[in-house]
Amino acid sequence: MTTFYNRIAGQSVERLAALSDGIFAVAMTLLVLDLHVPVSEAIHSERELWNALLRLSPQLLMYLMSFVTLGIFWVGQQTQLNYLERSHRSLAWTHMMFLFGVTILPFSTRLLAEFLTSRIALLVYWGNIFLLGLALYLTWTCATRLGLVKPGVAPNIPKAIERRIVIAQSLYAFGALLCAFDTYWSIGFIVLVQLNYAIAPRLWHRSE
Repeated sequence: MTTFYNRIAGQSVERLAALSDGIFAVAMTLLVLDLHVPVSEAIHSERELWNALLRLSPQLLMYLMSFVTLGIFWVGQQTQLNYLERSHRSLAWTHMMFLFGVTILPFSTRLLAEFLTSRIALLVYWGNIFLLGLALYLTWTCATRLGLVKPGVAPNIPKAIERRIVIAQSLYAFGALLCAFDTYWSIGFIVLVQLNYAIAPRLWHRSE
């Protein structure tokens, strides 16, 4: 019986997780490389140093926002991988699309940091987040369609994963629409969305 290559390729969940961890680590590191210490020759007093740091605040804000973004999507991807019994060639390439979105986030971050008041820069950044969310949604639907989910997983879990992605992307899209009024409104709303997903669940859990 002939064994076709595409049926045996890309079946290791562990290798996929390892590649993803490495790419996330590199992307997170690249974000901080855009933060430059003020030139010492241009600083002659505490006030000048303070003013120089204030001028860095847009870059610092975008670094923090994008770092949290990557953290949220890393958790989302790892959650999916934890429920998989094995991988598949189609799933591996769908994750490649997701990882492509991860690799270009440092660029869209830098673009928005340089042009905070530009709607185009804001929409490019949102487009990057949308690509990440779309790819993550497709990876999960691909896994469920191909029967790669571990047996015994509660039936409400697949829907919960899909629902979380859809709601998050809807909120991000609403935040992007706010740039019609002011890009700072968009950025502020996106930050609130990220804080909700990164911090709020822990606070609710502790209060229970």
